[in-house]
Amino acid sequence: MVIKEIFRLHPPGSLLFRECREQTYIDGYTLPLKIRVLINLWAVGRDPEIWHDPESFIPERFENSHIDFTGNHFELVPFGAGKRICPGIQFGLATIKYPLAQLLYHFNWVLQFGTSPEDLDMTEKNGLTVGKKKDLYLIAIDHKDDEIF
Repeated sequence: MVIKEIFRLHPPGSLLFRECREQTYIDGYTLPLKIRVLINLWAVGRDPEIWHDPESFIPERFENSHIDFTGNHFELVPFGAGKRICPGIQFGLATIKYPLAQLLYHFNWVLQFGTSPEDLDMTEKNGLTVGKKKDLYLIAIDHKDDEIF
């Protein structure tokens, strides 16, 4: 659920490039055959007509949901969709899920001394990929002996 919510708010690529295979009509506009179309995945993930409270990080929204990012639900398409879905989707997911699981399993993560959650600046910076304006500094504490690294 957390990974889906992260992909909703921060897709790996914010624009999806496609070409019309036939003449299409969308909202009163005619899109001719072979015209290039850019799909703004960042905007789709924050569309209030699709998502309740779209600017908030709420992983539970996927708890009893049919929405998946395998390309058949167009609310969440971080790897593209249809015949042109990214062939590396399984590799991409594995490189996120397994390291994240290991980091969460082996360490407790706490904020720097003197920092409270209310002090965090969650403002995003613009770019090809979206990151935080100010870096997040955490302290890793080993579960085995509570030793700080």
